Amino acid sequence: MNVKNRRMAQGLVTGAVLLGFVGATPAYAEGSWSSYISSWTPGSESRRWVDNNTDSVSTSVSFSGCSSDGGTGFRQAGLKVWKDVLGPDDDKGTRTNTCNSVSWGDLASGEYYFELWSVTSGGVLSVNSVTTRY
Repeated sequence: MNVKNRRMAQGLVTGAVLLGFVGATPAYAEGSWSSYISSWTPGSESRRWVDNNTDSVSTSVSFSGCSSDGGTGFRQAGLKVWKDVLGPDDDKGTRTNTCNSVSWGDLASGEYYFELWSVTSGGVLSVNSVTTRY
């Protein structure tokens, strides 16, 4: 291969690599936090987080390793997300978490938290891993 053809081949490879980088857009998540739940009863609240709404990521809460004190074991937990505002907090809806991930969609900017609204089978909830994404 002569020098001219080698340079053209190198240019094509370099161009293809750069095009690959430009075309690949990373999934952007503004924020998340992880924790656990130990012996929560309905009315217990999570930590607060601030969603600046700089992306279009859905707010979600994921559970794994769930247990309750009911005779039939953990079945589901009702979670309610609240927007912390001056005056009564703004209810963003309740979702049923069956030791999986539940979502509230892309919420407007603000400070949020979730509340344990209910526990099916028992009244005390423990979760080994909680991950909140926003």
